[in-house]
Amino acid sequence: MPFAKLCVQKLSNPLMKLCYPNLNGRLSLSKFSNSLDNSTFKFLSCNPHTICREHNTVAIRPQTITKDDKRDFMAVFPDIVRDLTQQDPGISDLSTLISKLMQYNVSGGKKVRGLTVVYSYRMLAPDHDLTPENIRLAQILGWCVEMLQGFFVVIDDLTDQSVTRRGRPCWYRLPGIGLRASSDALLIQAGTFQLLQQHCKDKEFYVDLVELFLDATRRTTYGQTLDLVSSFPNITHLTMDRYNFITKYKTSYYTFHLPVAIAMYMAGIYNTELHRQAKSVLLEMGHYFQVQDDYLDVFSDEEVSGKKGTDIQEGKCTWLAIIAFQRASPSQREILESCYGSKDPEKIQKVKDIFIEIGLPAVFHAYEEETYNLITRQIQQLSEGLPHELFLTLLHKMYGRKQ
Repeated sequence: MPFAKLCVQKLSNPLMKLCYPNLNGRLSLSKFSNSLDNSTFKFLSCNPHTICREHNTVAIRPQTITKDDKRDFMAVFPDIVRDLTQQDPGISDLSTLISKLMQYNVSGGKKVRGLTVVYSYRMLAPDHDLTPENIRLAQILGWCVEMLQGFFVVIDDLTDQSVTRRGRPCWYRLPGIGLRASSDALLIQAGTFQLLQQHCKDKEFYVDLVELFLDATRRTTYGQTLDLVSSFPNITHLTMDRYNFITKYKTSYYTFHLPVAIAMYMAGIYNTELHRQAKSVLLEMGHYFQVQDDYLDVFSDEEVSGKKGTDIQEGKCTWLAIIAFQRASPSQREILESCYGSKDPEKIQKVKDIFIEIGLPAVFHAYEEETYNLITRQIQQLSEGLPHELFLTLLHKMYGRKQ
């Protein structure tokens, strides 16, 4: 198993400011600042199931999401589709469409969000609550999160005019779909709340779950909308402050906060301070995840990622674009201004070439290394009511991802 690097290093001030322009506002690092001031740096290599606290090494062996978990999760999917297509006789004419929608837009992918609900519940709930019935409910709620993801994906691909998703044509590109995809997406969203009502209306946490899903939907919609209106050529939109807002709302809430918050309520954790601490860490993970996505959109292998990158031709407000405009020489900036946001393949390649000339791959890898360690530090400071291994496992699964 590859080793995870936990860093107690100094990152050069210019690079620190470039990668973390709002660091003080985003992370509490007062206890860590002294180690960042050292004139030399050292990497400690340790097993990813181990964390280093000060000068001691504390062994932690967190559970992981296994192949059996994925198999059991997928086994629930036919029941989900059945619930959506057979509960209301009045929609019999839509049953085939709903089933196809779910199969094409929800059942694929890595299902990380849905599986995170199940994994988090197992980590948070007391042993006597880990019954087959409760695990199944966690799986159903995991599928609700996957459906919310499917809803956003269909809308996002349509508005971005993306070409592929998960290695095949986006839903709107299928024959006879087109703009109807926006209506189809609403069917998926409606099904999410149907399942919540059907399976949770008698639960103590029902209202909390509905509020979580509504809040995640609202915030993600804000993020997606701002993402759409922040595209180049309006260079004033390419700021780190705007990017941080888009990332927080478009990605962090529904991808990281929502799955864990669901599990916390299921496990009977209502303490507002614990929820605040968990949210703080999870939103940081979401920011890290989105920066990775921005990098992979430009530099990943399409055969591995399953998605053709479109950020450059769409002129998106991305981490790479912001750093590139900040670091570019006058001549490089002139090329970026004339080529970024163009669908011309030659201009797209010129932008990629500038990204490489500027050294963005190295800047990204430095950012990733440092961010991994900063979030690890933040996890170590969580209260005892929040198992550190839960958050460390989620973080480690992201580190160095290729898709």
